[in-house]
Amino acid sequence: MIDDDTPFEPDEVPERDQNTADIFGGAPAAATAPAGPAEPAPLAVSEEPSAAYTVLARKYRPRNFEDLIGQEAMVRTLANAFATGRIAHAFMLTGVRGVGKTTTARLLARALNFESDTVHGPSVDLTKEGRHCRAIIEGRHMDVLELDAASRTKVDEMRELLDGVRYSPVEARYKVYIIDEVHMLSTAAFNALLKTLEEPPPHAKFIFATTEIRKVPVTILSRCQRFDLRRVEPDVLSAHFSRIAKQEGAMVEADGLALISRAAEGSVRDGLSLLDQAIVQAERGQTVTAAVVRDMLGLADRAQTIALFEHIMRGEVGPALEAFRALWGFGADPAVVMLDLLEHCHGSSVSKALGPDALSLPREQAARLAAIGANVSAGVLSRLWQMLLKAHDEVRRAPDAPAAAEMAIIRLTYAAELPGPEEALKALREGSPIGGGPSGGGGGGMAVGGGGGVVAQGVAMPQTAQQAAPVIASFEDIVRLIEAKRDVGLKWDVQQYVRPISVRPGVIQFEPAPGAPHNLTSRLVSRMKEWTGQPWLVVTDGGKGGETDRERERRERRELLSEIEADPFVRAVMEAFPGAEIVHFGNAPQAIEAASAPEPEDDEE
Repeated sequence: MIDDDTPFEPDEVPERDQNTADIFGGAPAAATAPAGPAEPAPLAVSEEPSAAYTVLARKYRPRNFEDLIGQEAMVRTLANAFATGRIAHAFMLTGVRGVGKTTTARLLARALNFESDTVHGPSVDLTKEGRHCRAIIEGRHMDVLELDAASRTKVDEMRELLDGVRYSPVEARYKVYIIDEVHMLSTAAFNALLKTLEEPPPHAKFIFATTEIRKVPVTILSRCQRFDLRRVEPDVLSAHFSRIAKQEGAMVEADGLALISRAAEGSVRDGLSLLDQAIVQAERGQTVTAAVVRDMLGLADRAQTIALFEHIMRGEVGPALEAFRALWGFGADPAVVMLDLLEHCHGSSVSKALGPDALSLPREQAARLAAIGANVSAGVLSRLWQMLLKAHDEVRRAPDAPAAAEMAIIRLTYAAELPGPEEALKALREGSPIGGGPSGGGGGGMAVGGGGGVVAQGVAMPQTAQQAAPVIASFEDIVRLIEAKRDVGLKWDVQQYVRPISVRPGVIQFEPAPGAPHNLTSRLVSRMKEWTGQPWLVVTDGGKGGETDRERERRERRELLSEIEADPFVRAVMEAFPGAEIVHFGNAPQAIEAASAPEPEDDEE
């Protein structure tokens, strides 16, 4: 019976780390736990602080390919290569820091040398440990050599390493060389590697990892199978961090996890380091709120920075400065505030082209940015983006960052309402006032004097008689205004693709017909603002509009055609000439009507 039970003991505890008890405090109860698949929850709970605490980035390092998040394409390629036997002799793994390059290299080394009682070839299924897996994980396998290229850059060290390539592996199937940060090798070391990489022995496999793929010579890249490890999306990271926090017995708000995911910038390791820091922000058993995470990261509240962006776009200097000082009082970094404003400018531009659904933001915040994008032109947003880039650089390098941020905000509020070069040139030619400057407060380039003249730099100029602003009360008024301004392209698009819902002063709501140009809304906003002298909000909505002008004309034409076909005379003609059809109908020309009409003198006679 002892012999029968012995083979099953390794299978009962295959996934249990031999050092688990030491990592989590060395509790005797953990060491004598009953055999079986290890659940993550017991591993996460620690009754007492441990001097041998393992950070989350190491503790939750993937142990198989299924644990790699966001790299499904690479795993699929490797699985197909192993299944068909088309296994490359060299692999190049590249990606940003913390995305899992070294971990993937170790998993790939295990997969190449995987061997069990039932599996005798390379396999990506690493859920159960094979004969060589434990030694490879612990870094003591004789046939898997892992080295850091940053510490072995010389050509002599590379030659010494390559001298052993020609010897067969001692235990495993392949001799695997894992070279991390391969871009740090010298040019001579790369040249020494070329020949071996060109014609390697069948038992040798090379796995390279680098964050600087552009520094790797093309001659090396052309001899490797390349895998670009993708940045992990914030929503995927947030779900992953939520599972880990639950296993650790920590409670972190979903909004806090979302902040950590965005701050990680696609790096799993960076995100886990931030999560490690966030968990200790609250006492045991308490919830880590989003406000605490935001304060830890030095971030400003997104809703408040959107409000600051709205003040800037409206040209309100005072409220904008007060909003920034409130953020500064809460501990927000001025450079981070500038980054948030850059993000809001980008979001407004994207929503202008693709709609608010294209933003990965809460609905209310996305709607606010979409409203900003709908009320300004793409040129204004582009100029603002360039100014924000310069402002962010100034704030980072300034000796007094808050003062630099305030000066940038003042500059932005004045520039937000300034016209573009084309509009300014047109206004100068026509003699009309050039708008600009913050609302409610002087300092603009021009101001309207009490006598109706335009005062510029202390010199009074007579103001030309301005035309009365057109009254827009219906959709027909809009079409007539476009026709009067002779904008043929806009008139065609409006009549072809606009299904009106409602029109009121300053607001147009319509449903775009299929095939509508993506810039129709922005063109309509800019033209209406130019022609009426006031800002317009153009809102698109689906499934609620009426008919476009073209659809109405086609419907009326079909109805008229039905009436003509129902006329007894026309029906008789159609029956008399089988196969005849009505190809055109309309009002008779005036000359023909006048010639056929009887003269009044004949009637009197």
